[in-house]
Amino acid sequence: MACFFKSRWRTPQCVGAIDSSHIPIIAPEKYPRDYCNRKGWHSVVLQAVVDGKGLFWDVCVGFPGSVCDARVLKQSHLWTILSDGQLLGQNKVTISGCDVGHYLIGDPAYPMLEWLMKPFSDTDRLTPEQHTYNYRLSSVQSVVQMAFGRLKGRWRCLLKRNDCKLELSKKMALACCVLHNICEERGDDFVEELPGRHVNIQPSVQPVPDHGNQEGTDIRAALMEYFNRADEWRFECD
Repeated sequence: MACFFKSRWRTPQCVGAIDSSHIPIIAPEKYPRDYCNRKGWHSVVLQAVVDGKGLFWDVCVGFPGSVCDARVLKQSHLWTILSDGQLLGQNKVTISGCDVGHYLIGDPAYPMLEWLMKPFSDTDRLTPEQHTYNYRLSSVQSVVQMAFGRLKGRWRCLLKRNDCKLELSKKMALACCVLHNICEERGDDFVEELPGRHVNIQPSVQPVPDHGNQEGTDIRAALMEYFNRADEWRFECD
């Protein structure tokens, strides 16, 4: 997995991109307000991690639409198995003088950790090096966004409000993710969505503020230096 990300996006040690999408549902009888997301419609959150080819390798679905991405992550099984740093920290390599294990890439809504890199918050005061770092991460992040697009392009039941009961809606979303992987592996095509048919895959992102002494800052600094050196070398070769 890491080899694919490095060869395609020149992003060493990355093994996945994480993001969430909202699946429209009818308001459940219990706690309907909890399921109303920031866009004003009822949904459940589909959190997913994909590999470099857009295949889902971890999926968590069912949290109410009002729950932010960071909280979904921290309450998911993925957090349980990765938070101790053992699983992704076993095979470290030295990058810009720093020992870097495997990690995921997420958007600003997620916390920064040793196993989860995110962009610098855009404060209009970013350095050129920080912009380069953000650009590299956003390029990788696009793979999970495109995976959600293909998922909903194939399975239109995820695009419109689901009138099934809540538990069945969750099972349908999981089943569609499994079928998506089968279709992708077999090279199956799908009909592109019409413009404007995305039903708010991701309501407005609420960035997690960048505070001092964050976990993973040394890894982020090493990757930033690596990305900028790689670009300088590429320009020299050109």
